[in-house]
Amino acid sequence: MSKLYLSEQGHVIPTLCEELTTYRRARKVLHLPATAAPGILYILARPYANSAPPLRLRVNDAEVAAIPPGPWPAYAWYEVSIPASLLRPGANLFDFWTDSTAMNAWALAIEDGHAQPESFISDDGGQTWRNEKMGYLNVLRGEYVVRIRLAEGQDPAPPAMVWEDPANPRLESLHRIMPVQALEPAPLLKRVRALTSWISSSWEHTDSLRASQYAPWDAETILAWGQARVGHNGRLPIVMCVHYAVTFVTCCQAIGIPARCAVMMGTPNGSDGHFVAEVWFEEYGKWVMVDPNLDAILWKDGVPLSVTEIQEAGSDLGNLVEWGPGTEYQRQYAHIREFIENNFLRGVFIRHRSIWPRTDFLSHPECSPPGHGSLAYCETNLVWETRDLERGFAMFPYFGDPAYFDAPPQL
Repeated sequence: MSKLYLSEQGHVIPTLCEELTTYRRARKVLHLPATAAPGILYILARPYANSAPPLRLRVNDAEVAAIPPGPWPAYAWYEVSIPASLLRPGANLFDFWTDSTAMNAWALAIEDGHAQPESFISDDGGQTWRNEKMGYLNVLRGEYVVRIRLAEGQDPAPPAMVWEDPANPRLESLHRIMPVQALEPAPLLKRVRALTSWISSSWEHTDSLRASQYAPWDAETILAWGQARVGHNGRLPIVMCVHYAVTFVTCCQAIGIPARCAVMMGTPNGSDGHFVAEVWFEEYGKWVMVDPNLDAILWKDGVPLSVTEIQEAGSDLGNLVEWGPGTEYQRQYAHIREFIENNFLRGVFIRHRSIWPRTDFLSHPECSPPGHGSLAYCETNLVWETRDLERGFAMFPYFGDPAYFDAPPQL
């Protein structure tokens, strides 16, 4: 057994984090039990390009080996083994800084919105500290995304699924813009296909390499921003795979179809993941994977496939995919064609799976993350497969067995 110790949810705005210098230092406080084994510290951080200096780290009173930058100037998880001798029962201090005198070396991820965070910033090399006016623009109050896993303790059980309130008036509002084929009585597959084809054809996939203004997990706003290519503050919005799936799942809630968001990853801490959906087909007694971004459903022997069945199919999925009309719309973009050929059809994205255990994006927008997919996966709401704890996903607290993922919806 082991347990992840943390004090944030990983809801990070990647364009508003903490810059570190030799003067500007960050401190994270984590309360830990006594331990007899080394702990693994997980740090969500971004190095600058062009040979950034290492990220320096002190644990309580001892400096440990500096962390060299990764190969890409993007937010990713960095792991450090911390000797048990440096850890103590109670409050533990983790200090971060660089040797640069300017804000051009490392940024540390921060989650805003904490009333009394146990994360602190210093502007004088660690002489004085404050837990307000944080972030590089001194406007945040939050927790740095730093976690540690110890042998002592046990992770909590994964959360139950939370569904949208069927009485939410915004679901009825969606009926005005949804295709009539999805609204009329018809076989489930026909209604699902009507939604995926419509959504896939509604806007150009725009990821964090092409824009920086993240669209919220609000279906009508996603459609409006995506189609107009204008979002908050007049900026080009990020509207990528996650937003196709969130729009699809929300529309499903509006017409009584059980659906949930499925978050995939090819390589732990990598950038080869994907965000799709799963629909409960009572006819088959299982969750079926649906891709509203690519307008794709995978089949074998006349039966639509679940995530587990697709994982078991191996690395050649070409003969299993049934494309919809929206696929051609998506294929006009080079980055989508590249993703289909080099990732999707080779089964890269689906090597590791998780679910997002909420669909109440309209009733509780405050529970949705502000930048999923714009940085390495870090949201603690994600529930990964139990086997992934030992396959590079130990920076997350929730893991479920097959029974958890296969259970029918309890609406």
